[in-house]
Amino acid sequence: MMRILLLGGTGDALKIARRLGPAHIYSLAGLGRVPDDLTCTVRVGGFGGIEGLKAFIQAESIGLIVDATHPYAAQMSRHASAASALKHIEYWALRRAPWQPQSEDDWREAADFPDIVHTLAPYKYPLWTLGREPLAHLDEIPPTQHWTIRCLDPHPGNARATIIGARGPFSLESERMLFDAQQTDVVVSKNSGGSATEAKLAVARERGLPVVMLQRPRLPPAEREFPDTSSLLDALEAGSHSHALFDKTP
Repeated sequence: MMRILLLGGTGDALKIARRLGPAHIYSLAGLGRVPDDLTCTVRVGGFGGIEGLKAFIQAESIGLIVDATHPYAAQMSRHASAASALKHIEYWALRRAPWQPQSEDDWREAADFPDIVHTLAPYKYPLWTLGREPLAHLDEIPPTQHWTIRCLDPHPGNARATIIGARGPFSLESERMLFDAQQTDVVVSKNSGGSATEAKLAVARERGLPVVMLQRPRLPPAEREFPDTSSLLDALEAGSHSHALFDKTP
């Protein structure tokens, strides 16, 4: 029997995990909420690099890796691709399409965190939607700025930082209210794609606000790449992996 190792941590991955039976494994880094209502086995934590992942694949008789991690989880994707090649098993990946700027958008591309900070210098009330990374820089906030940082879980802020623990999807109206409450004058974002967090871009567009967009990392190629969960699940059902699915309903 071929076992599937699903690498996740995203809403897309959770949709796939809900269709996997008890023989298969859903792996999470453990930064967010760990689901407790799945039929498949849930594993939390790192593997210990490529060698650790290779050993796990062998010990658990994994026959297929499905990478549904975040588009910015590049290291995990590289490790999965390398380990799959070493163990001669297939590596499939969900490759969510990036957002594309519209004619009214004012996007400023940034290569890394220092580049973002430099671009933000003229602004007073940036809204950070990068996840946890800005939390390590709370003591570096310029005295002319107040940061609003939205990440999955609440954390203490300070006099110049408001931390909001929240999970998408976010509606247009809730984003408008957030922008109003925090006096947002610039948005910092990853180009994650998908609809769950896209509303912030629409509100920035409405208000003529710039968006500092962190460049996507380059991801390794996969034997099969899918643009959405539906096509990936269809492929699992259609092929020799169809035993993996315990619930045929959408």
